[in-house]
Amino acid sequence: MDPAMSTNSSVKNVLNSDVEIKGNLKFAGELTFEGKLEGEIHADGTLHLGDSAIVNGNVNVGTVIVRGKMNGNIVAKDKIELKSKTELFGDIRGSKLVIEEGVTFVGKTEINPNKVAPTAPTAPRTTSQPPSVPVTADAARHAEQASKLAVR
Repeated sequence: MDPAMSTNSSVKNVLNSDVEIKGNLKFAGELTFEGKLEGEIHADGTLHLGDSAIVNGNVNVGTVIVRGKMNGNIVAKDKIELKSKTELFGDIRGSKLVIEEGVTFVGKTEINPNKVAPTAPTAPRTTSQPPSVPVTADAARHAEQASKLAVR
């Protein structure tokens, strides 16, 4: 084994488009995935989902760069990048988010770079609230009138 390889901490792995996996995938360093996966991906490193990648499952990594199609949730400790032709159906959570023009994304986002905890809601301010109006009586009366008109 080459001694330079054993000291290299940034390991780059590639799984091409002819790879199909049913199950969970774990890796170290960096992975470029171009194939199909039904399962989960876990790593502290960087995941590149290529143009031909199709993932049905959740991803939990350090950084992810998505170009392919994904149906599942993404959790990234550092950064999530959604490139222009990405199709993502799922929720994302991370510290940083980059979304290019042309992305299809249906889901919720939670981006919190400073890891700020939510604070308890404060008491509502009375000065900015409109005066309360008894809407329920008026609404019931209008509904009754509308139903009488509909019967005629």
